[in-house]
Amino acid sequence: MKRETLFLKAVVFLIGIPVLALCLFGLPWLANHPVNPDHTHMLYPTLIGIYATAIPFYFALYQAFKLLSYIDKNKAFSELSVKALKNIKYCAIIISSLYVVMMPFVYLVAEKDDAPGLIIIGMVPIFASMVVAVFAAVLQKLLKNAIDIKSENDLTV
Repeated sequence: MKRETLFLKAVVFLIGIPVLALCLFGLPWLANHPVNPDHTHMLYPTLIGIYATAIPFYFALYQAFKLLSYIDKNKAFSELSVKALKNIKYCAIIISSLYVVMMPFVYLVAEKDDAPGLIIIGMVPIFASMVVAVFAAVLQKLLKNAIDIKSENDLTV
């Protein structure tokens, strides 16, 4: 394993640990100890949505790990890297879409508690995942163009 990507692989691994801890310990605790017991019926769809977003999140982390492995093997400029970036882009779009679907529940809780800031906090994951999707799409396009230029240069004598 190359030293350059060792740090990045460790960071990818460390990013997944808090989300796993949240899914295993934090969310079940929140389901059993709601802040406001009157809003329990609105809490469960939100928790299901958060659990649903963990699946594409971990798939995107796996794709990032694969991308770093391709860099280690000097296959950074390959179709495999383009495919990994495309998968990361789709995962980010899925995560953003799932949070958009959950926004009505966040709105209902914010309306009942008279907390408009909760809506803004609920929109943060939507915009953050869209930023990741746009960034992955730009990198995918640049990498595809670089591969095309490289293949044209390989054909030129």
